Amino acid sequence: MTKTPVTVLGLGSMGSALAGAFVTAGHPTTVWNRTAAKADPLVALGARRATTAEEAVRASPLVIACLTTYEATLAALAPVSLTGRALVTLNSGSPAGARRMAEWATSRGARYLDGAIKNVPSAVGGPDTLLYYGGDKTVFDEHLDTLRVLGGDTVHLGEDTDLAALYETAVGGTLLPALVGFFQGAAALRSRGLEAETLLPYATKWFEMIISVLPMLAKEIDSGDYSNPASSVDIFHAGAAADLGLAEEGVDVGWQLPMHDLVRRAAEAGHGDRSIAVLTELLSVGPAGSSTTEKRQ
Repeated sequence: MTKTPVTVLGLGSMGSALAGAFVTAGHPTTVWNRTAAKADPLVALGARRATTAEEAVRASPLVIACLTTYEATLAALAPVSLTGRALVTLNSGSPAGARRMAEWATSRGARYLDGAIKNVPSAVGGPDTLLYYGGDKTVFDEHLDTLRVLGGDTVHLGEDTDLAALYETAVGGTLLPALVGFFQGAAALRSRGLEAETLLPYATKWFEMIISVLPMLAKEIDSGDYSNPASSVDIFHAGAAADLGLAEEGVDVGWQLPMHDLVRRAAEAGHGDRSIAVLTELLSVGPAGSSTTEKRQ
């Protein structure tokens, strides 16, 4: 079976992994990067080097842009005609950025699909590696076999072009707080001469517990019924002092203060006996910048 030619723009660690997966799978692969030398390892594998972004786009019906941001993608493609090309962006950015990118790309003649890779470069091509996309379903359907080269768990979220960026930022919001929480715990152990590695069995169990309750919390949020809590706002509010007490062990806990303030505001608003998931309502802001909590009661 003839393999679809693919162009990959941007050869950072992730872009190089994408291009390498296409080459390994037998797709005629054209690569371009502002720093041309980054293409050398891929050329050695069998990729074709383009000297300009325009040449790279002309080479393939399917163009994968893996540049840092939407702005970087726009800058690289500004002088290039996209007529007749399927453009897939796999970069970081906001939902608004994805919408602007889609409007620009379609105005230049492209069919547009926006995506996100939910794993590290070394996982590209794995059967369980997740990539999700939003935008033109005809592009997704036409190139599904090619896109699955990048990861076996390949999902189309819907026709809205900002859906991948929306889910990316929604899911990504959990990363830094979780990591900083782990780093704080490691700092506390190190203050006692203990190794961070000793935290792993207990932190892993804790994360598994959090995963197990997410379906229940999602059900509460979707129904707007927070009246039968497994963990109430008051419980978290009462625990704030203990959390901050870790400062006595020589650990900076200041990063927790905004989260404790959110819990305090929920308690003061009369939600103390409701599920901690009610914080979702305080985080949901209406057009005028006011909380939508009252609308859901």
